Amino acid sequence: MELEKHYIPDTLMLEERAKAVMNCIIGMADEDYNYIPFFNANLVEKPAHMTHGDWDFGSSHGRLIDALTLARTMTGETFGEEVEEKYKENLLSFFKEDGMNYRLPEVIVGDPTANMIDQRAVILALTSWYLTTKDPKAKEAADKHVAALKRIAIKEKDVWYYPASEYTEKGWPSKNAVHIRLAPDPASFCGRLMMPLLKYHEATGNQDALELCEFFSALIIHRSGVFNEDGSFNASLAYRSGHFHTRIGTLESLARYAGFTRDASITHFVKKSYDWVLKQCTAFGWTPGDLQEQAYEHETCSLVDLIATGIALAHSGYSEYWGVVERFIRNHLTESQLLDLDWVEQREDKSMDEPGYKTYYKVAERSRGAFAGYSAPNDFACDVNHGRGHTSDLQLCCIGSGTRGLFMGWSNTVTEHNGTVRVNFLLNRGSRWLDVYSYLPHEGRVELKINQDIGNLEIRIPKWAGYNKVRVEREWEGQQRIQTGRDASSWI
Repeated sequence: MELEKHYIPDTLMLEERAKAVMNCIIGMADEDYNYIPFFNANLVEKPAHMTHGDWDFGSSHGRLIDALTLARTMTGETFGEEVEEKYKENLLSFFKEDGMNYRLPEVIVGDPTANMIDQRAVILALTSWYLTTKDPKAKEAADKHVAALKRIAIKEKDVWYYPASEYTEKGWPSKNAVHIRLAPDPASFCGRLMMPLLKYHEATGNQDALELCEFFSALIIHRSGVFNEDGSFNASLAYRSGHFHTRIGTLESLARYAGFTRDASITHFVKKSYDWVLKQCTAFGWTPGDLQEQAYEHETCSLVDLIATGIALAHSGYSEYWGVVERFIRNHLTESQLLDLDWVEQREDKSMDEPGYKTYYKVAERSRGAFAGYSAPNDFACDVNHGRGHTSDLQLCCIGSGTRGLFMGWSNTVTEHNGTVRVNFLLNRGSRWLDVYSYLPHEGRVELKINQDIGNLEIRIPKWAGYNKVRVEREWEGQQRIQTGRDASSWI
């Protein structure tokens, strides 16, 4: 018997976008510099070029390992595995005996330092790496790393914190900073770190990771002053002028922790701030960089934080955010992905390269699939008269985050819990329960092919659809049943 053919509509496929970004993740590797990836790219210059920077090490390697892991999960692609192994070898080589991940000496002055922002990407990569491969090297490094993160934290009765942005093999660079509780930007160094720590606890049961989350959440909510009473961001200079990426990333961490602990008070704290954040953004997902100097510079990182926080809140019962998040995924996230490079000028040789610092070699070809580093609301490259003007068109952190954004949309399109299968995003997606065929936005039509018995099926009907005009057709063994929105709620 010939099986019925189902054709996937020529609409947004997140798997295809994940495959595209893998080209860039692999292409950013500098083969002439031990496969350490370039961090920045300037695509507007003629010819375009890519450069190294001080984020090349734990941060960049962590972001790319995590991104490749997620992209391979979505696509099944094996492209670039040899480069991925180089990334993993490099990441492990940056660890020292104390369990912290350090930057290479050539980019710093003085003693080697472990930048505390880097550590978030490091534990995120080790967690994704271990979850998909069960590689004991990843777990061994992660266990030692989490123990170090706990050991070096300054511990007070109700909160823990890091007193400086850089840790050294000799300890914190200033004991005075500890004594006067000079904790720089708690969102950057503690708040965002909670998300991968919680994931690692869920994956392995590591109690140190969970304990760090407990005390960091208390720090952020009760003592830090990062968020104002109304949920807005503290815009003072000491708090990075209300930097959106670290603030929204902290909200994602808190939202996930609240869901894990079932603490409704933390969920409420996050929702209040998230609703304020949405008023600072465009309806399609463009966010300011901060509230001051970078107000006109959007990072893809911030948008992905926005997506992840909305999903966490939706899982906690605020289902209205599913529609908000789908709008962000369909619009600014996927529109920020570099697929058309006709406007980028590249060189076909390395004659202009500065080894270990800058390359002009096939920049357009190597960066295809990347996500924007700093974008304007309607432009991939941000070059506005306000703020800092044109700075960087690609940043490796945004490439990694953009990939995670695709994965968040893909993995939450169809979900199952206690026998209930939900279609949360009206995007093309195959699953063991059902397949979604979405004709949106070209046609107001979504088809579901049911693959197995489902106890309870719920489908999100978008607010813009107009419930009275919704028409549902069911076919089973030659029988057809038609239902209209007059007979259904927003979930059918």
